[in-house]
Formats: sequence, C-alpha cells, structure tokens
Amino acid sequence: MSQSENNSKKSVAILSVLLAITAVLAIALFVMKQNTEAALTQEKELVIQDLTQLQAEYDGVVTQNEEVNQALTAAKAEVAQFLDSISGLNADIATLSKFRARFYSLQKQSDALKNRIAELEAANAQLTKERDETYAALEVQTTVNKELVSKNNDLNATVEKGAALILTSVQIAGVKEKSNGSFVTRKRANPVDAFQVCYNVAENAIAASGNRTFYIEVKNPQGALLGAGESVT
Repeated sequence: MSQSENNSKKSVAILSVLLAITAVLAIALFVMKQNTEAALTQEKELVIQDLTQLQAEYDGVVTQNEEVNQALTAAKAEVAQFLDSISGLNADIATLSKFRARFYSLQKQSDALKNRIAELEAANAQLTKERDETYAALEVQTTVNKELVSKNNDLNATVEKGAALILTSVQIAGVKEKSNGSFVTRKRANPVDAFQVCYNVAENAIAASGNRTFYIEVKNPQGALLGAGESVT
C-alpha cells in the first residue's frame, strides 16, 4: 500500500471521528436546549400559578378600613397586570429572573397588607369587647339607679306620711254670739251660732316648720255634716 493511500485512509478516519463528535455535540446541544426550554416553561408556569394563588388570596380579603381597601385594590390591579404580561411572553432566564423577583416583591406587599388587616381586626375586636363591657356596665348602673329611685320614692312617701301632723285633745263646743260680738258657750242642746274648736298638735321631729291649716268636720248625732244654716235642737 502506497503512502498516499495510507494518508487518505487516515484523513477519512479523522473526518469520520470529527463528524461523529459534531453529531454528538449537536444532539447534546439540542437536548440541553430542550431541557432548558422545558425548565423555563415550567418555571414560568410556577410563577403564573403563584400569581394566580396570590390573586385569589386578595379576592378573599375583606376589610372595613378604607385605606387598606384602597391598597388592596391597587395590589389586585398590579397582580392582574403582571399576570397578563407574563402569560404572553416567551420564557428566558433573564426575563424569568426579573418576574420571580417582582413576584417576591408582590408577596412581601401581600404579607404586609395581611399583617395590617390582622392588626386592624385585633384592634376592632378589642374595641368591640370594650364597647360591650361598657354597655353591660351601663345596663347594670341603670338598673341600680332605677332601684335607688324606687327606694328613694318609697322613702319620700314614708317621710311624707311620718311628717303628717296629728291633732290631740280635740274639744268642740257650741257658742252663741252676743250682741257685743263676744261668744258664750252653750252647754245644752240649744241653737248655737258657731263651734269653738280647741286642740293640740302632737310633736313631730321630721315635719317642716311653718303655718298649717286644719279642717275639722262636725256631724250631728245622725251623722249628717253640719254646715252653714244648720242647727242642732
């Protein structure tokens, strides 16, 4: 075999090896590309899944605080916009890194809002508890006040009864008016012009001082009340 034939065979062998290596590298690069694209697609889906879950969490949050409600509305809009933007983009490492970083930022914002809502709910619960305790104490005090008023009214009624003046040693005599204006007591059952009434007022320590007017009824033996124009014979 000539030297040229040997060189030709060696060249063919080397070329075959190089072609084989190139094919292997091409296949490896293709597989790596496919794996990378699959990993990027999977990562993109995970980000979308996390954003969807975060959006659902926001939808389930309810609060009466106007300031927090405004923050929630803004956060929901930001998540929805982010979700729309990532859904329509082709995944690459740089873009997904930015999206993942932005998601973490939104997650921190969500945690801060949840903590704020929890604080507000705790404060509201404390206020509700204090309000209920105040109402209960007020109701008890109202009941006590009503009882005190009732007892005070009873005491006033008792004092009023106890302050009533009692007449003692009441003496009544018929008198006849003389021509000079003086009166003479009539001891017999003769016509009289008026009645002379004498009495004592029993001592009462709780009665208020001052003048009093007493009314005395005089009846005849038949029980009829004697008044103007009547006489006993």
